[in-house]
Amino acid sequence: MCQLECFSGGWGLQVLHKFCLAFQAPIKATCEDLSCKTGFPEDVHSAVVSRSVHGGQPLLNVRFRSCDGNKKIHFGSSEPEDFRVGEDGVVYAERSFQLSAEPTEFVVSAQDKETQEEWQMKVKLTPEPLEPQEELFYIVFPWQQYKHSSPLKRQKRDWVIPPINLPENSRGPFPQELVRIRSDRDKSLSLRYSVTGPGADQPPTGIFIINPISGQLSVTKPLDREQIASFHLRAHAVDVNGNQVENPIDIVINVIDMNDNRPEFLHQVWNGTVPEGSKPGTYVMTVTAIDADDPNAQNGMLRYRILSQAPSSPSPNMFTINNETGDIITVAAGLDREKVQQYTLIIQATDMEGNPTYGLSNTATAVITVTDVNDNPPEFTAMTFYGEVPENRVDVIVANLTVTDKDQPHTPAWNAMYRMTGGDPTGRFTILTDPNSNDGLVTVVKPIDFETNRMFVLTVAAENQVPLAKGIQHPPQSTATVSITVIDVNESPYFVPNPKLVRQEEGLLAGSTLTTFTAQDPDRYMQQTSLRYSKLSDPANWLKIDPINGQITTTAVLDRESIYVQNNMYNATFLASDNGIPPMSGTGTLQIYLLDINDNAPQVNPKEATTCETLQPNAINITAVDPDIDPNAGPFAFELPDTPASIKRNWTIVRISGDHAQLSLRIRFLEAGIYDVPIVITDSGNPHASSTSVLKVKVCQCDINGDCTDVDRIVGAGLGTGAIIAILLCIIILLILVLMFVVWMKRRDKERQAKQLLIDPEDDVRDNILKYDEEGGGEEDQDYDLSQLQQPDTVEPDAIKPVGIRRLDERPIHAEPQYPVRSAAPHPGDIGDFINEGLKAADNDPTAPPYDSLLVFDYEGSGSTAGSLSSLNSSSSGGEQDYDYLNDWGPRFKKLADMYGGGDD
Repeated sequence: MCQLECFSGGWGLQVLHKFCLAFQAPIKATCEDLSCKTGFPEDVHSAVVSRSVHGGQPLLNVRFRSCDGNKKIHFGSSEPEDFRVGEDGVVYAERSFQLSAEPTEFVVSAQDKETQEEWQMKVKLTPEPLEPQEELFYIVFPWQQYKHSSPLKRQKRDWVIPPINLPENSRGPFPQELVRIRSDRDKSLSLRYSVTGPGADQPPTGIFIINPISGQLSVTKPLDREQIASFHLRAHAVDVNGNQVENPIDIVINVIDMNDNRPEFLHQVWNGTVPEGSKPGTYVMTVTAIDADDPNAQNGMLRYRILSQAPSSPSPNMFTINNETGDIITVAAGLDREKVQQYTLIIQATDMEGNPTYGLSNTATAVITVTDVNDNPPEFTAMTFYGEVPENRVDVIVANLTVTDKDQPHTPAWNAMYRMTGGDPTGRFTILTDPNSNDGLVTVVKPIDFETNRMFVLTVAAENQVPLAKGIQHPPQSTATVSITVIDVNESPYFVPNPKLVRQEEGLLAGSTLTTFTAQDPDRYMQQTSLRYSKLSDPANWLKIDPINGQITTTAVLDRESIYVQNNMYNATFLASDNGIPPMSGTGTLQIYLLDINDNAPQVNPKEATTCETLQPNAINITAVDPDIDPNAGPFAFELPDTPASIKRNWTIVRISGDHAQLSLRIRFLEAGIYDVPIVITDSGNPHASSTSVLKVKVCQCDINGDCTDVDRIVGAGLGTGAIIAILLCIIILLILVLMFVVWMKRRDKERQAKQLLIDPEDDVRDNILKYDEEGGGEEDQDYDLSQLQQPDTVEPDAIKPVGIRRLDERPIHAEPQYPVRSAAPHPGDIGDFINEGLKAADNDPTAPPYDSLLVFDYEGSGSTAGSLSSLNSSSSGGEQDYDYLNDWGPRFKKLADMYGGGDD
């Protein structure tokens, strides 16, 4: 039935006969007046849309009545991932999909943004029929009727306008008329028609146009469904003043698909893998092609097939393909990677459901790689392998096992693992795998004794890291034997037992036999002489060993208290050597456990102590020390000797424990000083050993705290022998230093005087009278102390003159020769003899200047009758003195006689 719902507003009810005939339904029109009610005008809204829906495509326009035009309505969808409702009520597809034959239902909701009031309406989408619309029909605006007596109105449902189907790639002519839009008001009013939406006044613009007078809607050019599958337009009717006289109606134009696109594979080359030996029906890979045409029509329905297979062995049809899904599977057995590693298939996809006549097709390449499985076990290249190893060697490769494996190299199916199944019960061998060559390396991990095992025959099996594929059996070549020969070498002798323990009392005398320490040679099959023994380590040099029979004797007394004995144990090391090629030797340790004897007497400790000179609690604690051990040590007995009698009279001793005693004064007062107190200590050995130890006790004055107050005096009074020797050595060294200094000073002055007399010729005094600066009286010596000439006893001796302050003619400081002593009261006759003797001594003096000169007499001695030298210049003695006798003394004094005698010369 073709039904129009009326709206109050004055629209006439006109339905064209062609429109109703297009729907093949009788015409029925109803009109009811209802009061205004906000909400959807119907509970269920049905619409017919294209079977192929694309994302963003407008589908229909939902009607919502708002009595208050100021309401702000928000539309929503119960299937937001599939459908979206715009603010204008237009429903859009959110994604591309195909409608099923059954209607698609979802709910559209409207909510007031202010009051949160909500209304709902169910929408049913029905796919369009497959037959396109051929006959042009009219689309009439729904009729409206207004009731002026009441402001309320009732609006019933609109007409559901079916979509217009238009084939793509139409050849025209263009513009091509599609439908005419009519309003029943055009009889009384002059109306203008227009369309809006994508394809009309929105991009892409100009595809659809409408005659504003007749309402004829036309398309201006061919359409492409692959670009836009449907158009959603809105038709409008306005009067000459531009006032809207009809509500807009929605017009949906679907583009009918044509087979104008070839299938396209997603990849031109497809790669897949399949294990070798796979059974028929094994899935390999899936190839996929797409067609831009409608996938729900034959134009977009693809079918796949295999055009060729290379290589064609072992069968030309090793694979098949599902013609609808593109799944490639195996159809024949015999996939063997070792024969064919890769297959290349040419795949064809054809639309029109694979119709070879009308369908379009395209091809792609499928490359199938046959992956390796462990279908080939490792096989030995020989049944028996040989090797040899010297005895006692470890970590030595003795044999190389080689295998072959047809599987892919360096994969778990190719990597070999070796295991010994027999011939090595003690685990002396292991087999490692060379990762590069896959060979088995037979290696010795435990020493082998030639005298015990001369040959080994090993049984070895080889297998892969992964088990063999089902149905594959190990061939006989997967096992082999390995024959290993052991080579005899010269081995080191060894002592038995090692170490050897001997228990012996200390004090064993030199030359005593201690034990016999011999070694054994493991080489029973070599021609060798007997072993030779020598000493390797003997810290105390107590032992010697016989080089032939290994008998050990002592060379000194064994002493348990020696520093070389630790925990009663003395260790010595000996060497045994053979004469093999090459010579070998072995060492052995002899451990001597020394048993203690009572060979040491106890001693007192400490050796020195201090106590007060009065009887106050100041006992001295002493300890007995014995190098021996129990039972030859403590407890000890302490006592004082009977002699001298002063010991027991002054001192007393009391034992306070097995090792300790206290020594204290017996009398009330003992004078401060150092006392030697002998103490007799006896140990508990059998027989007993005792000794008298001297304890040096310093007795001193003590304060109230018991501390000595005159320790310095006691220490000074009691210097020991060592301190005295040290002091004497210091004094001797000091005297030697002083003597060396004096000798050095004399030698230095002699060298300086000799240098001065030899270098200065102007100071030659052989024929001149020397000038003495110390005589005074000159202008340059006004400050000289002349009193020193009158008091010769106060003149400083030469020994204390400052070093370096000497006259040029002054004799250096050396050992003086023995000159004749002048008498205390000489007379003029003796003076000549005295001077002659002095001249002779001066001539023979090696320290005198090497030329004739007057001798300098610094000091003439006490008791001289010559008087003061100042009389030579006095007026009383200068003229009356007779100097003629000086002429008799020789030419040396003639000058002097002339000078003082008044001679002309």
